[in-house]
Amino acid sequence: MLVLALLALPLADFEVYRSEPWAELGRMGWGLLTPAWEDPSELLWGLVHTLAFAVLAIALSAPLGLLLALVFHWRPVRLVCAALRSVHELFWGLIFMQLYGLSPLTGILAIAVPFTGVFAKVFAEIFLQQSRQPATTLAPGVNALKRAAYTLIPQSWPALRSYTRYRFECALRSSAVLGFIGLPTLGFHLETALKQGQYSAAGALLWAFLLLIASLRYWLRGWLLVPGVVAAVWALPDTVGFGTGGSLWRFVTEDIWPRALLAGDWPGVGRWLAWLWQEQIWPGTVQTLALTQVAVAATGLMVLLCYPWASRSLMGPWLRWPGRFLLLVLRCIPELMLAFVFLLLLGPSGLPVVLALALHNGGLIAFLVANASDAEHPRQGARPGEPRGLLRYAYVETPRRYPAMLALLFYRWEVILRESAILGLLGVATLGFYIDSAFEEIRYDRAFLLIVVTAFLNILVDGASRRLRGSMVR
Repeated sequence: MLVLALLALPLADFEVYRSEPWAELGRMGWGLLTPAWEDPSELLWGLVHTLAFAVLAIALSAPLGLLLALVFHWRPVRLVCAALRSVHELFWGLIFMQLYGLSPLTGILAIAVPFTGVFAKVFAEIFLQQSRQPATTLAPGVNALKRAAYTLIPQSWPALRSYTRYRFECALRSSAVLGFIGLPTLGFHLETALKQGQYSAAGALLWAFLLLIASLRYWLRGWLLVPGVVAAVWALPDTVGFGTGGSLWRFVTEDIWPRALLAGDWPGVGRWLAWLWQEQIWPGTVQTLALTQVAVAATGLMVLLCYPWASRSLMGPWLRWPGRFLLLVLRCIPELMLAFVFLLLLGPSGLPVVLALALHNGGLIAFLVANASDAEHPRQGARPGEPRGLLRYAYVETPRRYPAMLALLFYRWEVILRESAILGLLGVATLGFYIDSAFEEIRYDRAFLLIVVTAFLNILVDGASRRLRGSMVR
């Protein structure tokens, strides 16, 4: 991975367009320390809308993912689920926006569609880990659905519930960033505040979002599901612009296909593909892959530097708790929000993308690695004769954690690629930049092909990361 990152460095655009970002960074920092919001009801409704989209998306995608997981052994189901989860929520949002406008349905489907594919894959992997012995006690004629209901699902229930809770946190982050394409979630208000230089207002939004994520462990309970869904439906925002799906058939059968193809002009299709390849697909793919590889390497470095500060075996409580708090903040803030801040400071280059991806994913993996270290470290402290400090970090803890850290890094590789592509919405010349431009120009045929290319890259990287993780296990 490090060699690939070094090879990718010359291909990535890391030009800094603003030479003195420190004054702006100071104002942002002061805004975080002095959060203020003029209209508390507006902030509250931003939180409510963010919650509503996440609740309804999970309520829709988790049951669908569970049903698909039961037939995940069918290759067509696996391929469909891979295609669904390989397209970022914001790309789905841009697609559904062409059909339903800035409506609640756009936000719910943008999260629910890819999450269905993710749930199906993870739930199927959980099912594979369960014992088949209970199924032998059932009558031979019991159908597959009843067999799963009485054997697989009860065995898997703790893991299914735990992963669904984690996925709800992911849905909150996705719901927030949907504001960057116009939906009235926290991301919409944050983008507006940052663009206008209202950093105290932006600070209030960030603190509100962090408190929402951090408080999940205290209020997210199973018995709240039904009343939560009812409340979320009631709290959905009004539709802005058109809100009809009547053009769905035309969109699927005409708009996303090039005119030359619909007219049977095959030479014209060839010219269209050649132009798109040269001007958008190739440069966008190169920039996306280059930034991805550099970001993966930077994430690994971030993990090695940060996990000791949150580990009980390496730090005392006075340093450990601030370290854990910092990692919690980094894992809670979506990459798009971090990249937007760095973009304001450094300009539209690949550097804000790499910094945002490394900080978020590095914070997430470092948090998990530190937790694994704490689980093995006795609370009473190190035994006599054991190395301490830097020696313990270099010769005890890091060698123990390194295989798991690499596995997590390979797992996040595909996620980092998806985020590298979507951060093109901020003006960086990845595939997302060309997709966003195509939607703005109402060139749905270009947007569709570019999204297919992005999905194909994600599927390739996902397969490569699975093989690498499998080789580590063997």
